[in-house]
Amino acid sequence: MMKFGTTSLGEEATLYTLENQNKMVVTLSDFGATLVQVLVPDKEGKIRDVVLGYEDVTGYEKGEAFFGATVGRVANRIAKGEFKLNGVNYHLTTNDNGNNLHSGLNYYNKRMWQVLRKSKEEITFELISPSGDQGYPGEATIRVSYHLSEENELKITYQAKANEDTLFNMTNHSYFNLEGHQSSDTLSQEVWLNAQAFTPIDKALIPTGEISLVKGTPLDFTQAKEVGKEIDADFEQLKLAGGFDHNYVLEGRGFRKVASLYSKVTGIKMEVSTDLPGLQFYSGNFIEEEVGKDQVTYQKRQGLCFETQYFPNAVNEQSFNSPILLVGEEYQSTTSFSFQIV
Repeated sequence: MMKFGTTSLGEEATLYTLENQNKMVVTLSDFGATLVQVLVPDKEGKIRDVVLGYEDVTGYEKGEAFFGATVGRVANRIAKGEFKLNGVNYHLTTNDNGNNLHSGLNYYNKRMWQVLRKSKEEITFELISPSGDQGYPGEATIRVSYHLSEENELKITYQAKANEDTLFNMTNHSYFNLEGHQSSDTLSQEVWLNAQAFTPIDKALIPTGEISLVKGTPLDFTQAKEVGKEIDADFEQLKLAGGFDHNYVLEGRGFRKVASLYSKVTGIKMEVSTDLPGLQFYSGNFIEEEVGKDQVTYQKRQGLCFETQYFPNAVNEQSFNSPILLVGEEYQSTTSFSFQIV
């Protein structure tokens, strides 16, 4: 454990470390149940910190980029901040083009979480979210566990229960750069996504409700390609988002491999697995002069996000898998990021 600074409310934040015998080290904070650092050896044995982040808790408290964030109750966007559940209309904070993004301004990643368990390879954080929190019904008990294996797999498991029907769609918002957080943009790194389709967005970045094939479009990553190859193509969906910021319809069901990222410079490959139906691939289009770890100033497209999820605005689209959690049921989901040299 290490001190990580004091919040504006006088709360003492702490850093916790997971490590394995392969010199992989993961650092997390109880402020936001945040993923702060991921150290991975490259093909020459040099240690690379492959996630963007801030120097101390003050950066995470003030920052707006969601570096390493645990996001909930509902990640991504809900149109107009409105939904109906059991005949009741709910109104959430609108904080993104008239819509609700990542559940509004009272973010989970800006709160202190309790540490329930800690070992060399695993840590579990807990948050009690009262009824009406962020505008959602039901008091909820939420747990997020991080487990680092000897095979260099970082597994994140989410669990939640509530005393009323409510919504749950949690994710991790880490920005990955396999050449190191301090390196330049990620445009030469290669991405593969196991998705034949995506959910098109409107001008407010809300899914239209359609599902469209990626074939023949710049959004096609069914064969691995460099991020920068078509990111600025003359394609309406890219123009709306300023690059990639789209939900992909993942192939298969159950816990399976859904994405990968690879750097030829470092030889590091990261594979993403999840049990969820969607993945938001975001190319860091809105990073702008963000001062992070080691006083590095992060710039546009310096990190890539692989946010596993139910589809954005799923509560308002009957054709999308529902994020509704019924009372008496348990929300549980797992996503992993696995690292290797190739």
